[in-house]
Amino acid sequence: MSQALKKDNLRIASVNVNGLRAAYKKGMAEWLAPREVDILCLQEVRAPDAIVHELIGEGWFILHAEAEAKGRAGVAIASRTEPQQTRVGIGVDYFATAGRWVEADFIVRNAAGEASQLTVASAYVHSGEAGTPKQDDKFRFLDAMITRLPELAKHSDHALVVGDLNVGHTELDIRNWKGNVKRAGFLPEERAYFDRFFGEDIGWKDVHRGLAGAVDGPYTWWSQRGQAFDNDTGWRIDYQIATPDLAAAAVSAVVDRAPSWDTRFSDHAPLVVDYRL
Repeated sequence: MSQALKKDNLRIASVNVNGLRAAYKKGMAEWLAPREVDILCLQEVRAPDAIVHELIGEGWFILHAEAEAKGRAGVAIASRTEPQQTRVGIGVDYFATAGRWVEADFIVRNAAGEASQLTVASAYVHSGEAGTPKQDDKFRFLDAMITRLPELAKHSDHALVVGDLNVGHTELDIRNWKGNVKRAGFLPEERAYFDRFFGEDIGWKDVHRGLAGAVDGPYTWWSQRGQAFDNDTGWRIDYQIATPDLAAAAVSAVVDRAPSWDTRFSDHAPLVVDYRL
């Protein structure tokens, strides 16, 4: 039987690993081992289920949705406590085998011993390409999120969607935003979805932005081209978005940016948030 998470601070980390096998070869295990993560959410896993269990190792309960298209996408949730329930997919048949959305329900207990249910989803939104079928799929997936977020808010006491959402919401989220207004990732039509996520209509909160304030970034992804990482010419496209009470319980958010280009295990950096429920 699954047990409740009972820590004063619940630490949830999310990272697009850009291929789990490659990430482990480049030092992901050395990052994870001392980080004391309770729930680890991964995107772009791009590995068979057996390999995912082998690499992450013992001591974790693993929910993994492998994409039907080999070597593409793939999302996972690894937790130190067994979830109460799990679900694969965002609820739209078109994306059933896309490897882009998984959900897990957990029971958490605060310092007073009071229990509540927390639902965590690991999401990998399409990168898209303006004016192509890839962009059509991205909009269709964002439409599905418009439907699913209110459902999750009703399903649990607290709900959290984390992952590579592949959209910079505001000008603060992309260093070179002026040069990207016609590119996927910063299209006005994409950003309008996030206005709805965080507006009165749906009412979720951008946890990282709420804690960081109105500052550039902090960025979570840097192009492999040129000196983007060294110059911090990045994009903030990895999120933890939450129902209001959960967002209010967030006490810290950290981007685990590698000290140098050659010490990264992915082109994304982990986003690690502590919640005090």
